[in-house]
Amino acid sequence: MDIRDLLIDGIDQMDSWFDDALKDLTDEQANWLPDGKCVSIGFNAWHALRTQDDIVNFVLQGRKPTVWMSEGFAERLGLPPVGQGTGMSLEDARAVRVAVAPLREYGERVKASTLEFLKNVPMEQLEEMQMIRPLGEMPKWKVLRQVVMTHGFMHLGEVNALKGQMGISFGI
Repeated sequence: MDIRDLLIDGIDQMDSWFDDALKDLTDEQANWLPDGKCVSIGFNAWHALRTQDDIVNFVLQGRKPTVWMSEGFAERLGLPPVGQGTGMSLEDARAVRVAVAPLREYGERVKASTLEFLKNVPMEQLEEMQMIRPLGEMPKWKVLRQVVMTHGFMHLGEVNALKGQMGISFGI
């Protein structure tokens, strides 16, 4: 077993849990906003998936086109072609609206792209250093573990908390 196996297992699990969290939601539920300073389930899922797509494809594979751009998901979801929510104002983030069906399809395509990369990337490439602003330089495997997995699981927790606030059960 090497670090790729752990990354494959963790990211596969995270993406499956995101899909499970979204699959029975209506668009209205995915875009519901409670009082306070939080964002919707749809924003959380979109942001985590876009981050994964950007990191795996554009950053770690030398500016390879993202699934978001190459498969037209920006147009299908009516969201920014370049942005992923990072640095967005709370007001703008709370204004993001998603449709669940194309978001789930996007998630499936990002998962497939990520797993294909991880199954084929040489271990030496995962040891290479990568600059991630504002976090600094780190090995590419750590970028995947920290920026994709840990970050994604944090947003999944937000999704489940929002489901709980709406009285919707969630699994894990």
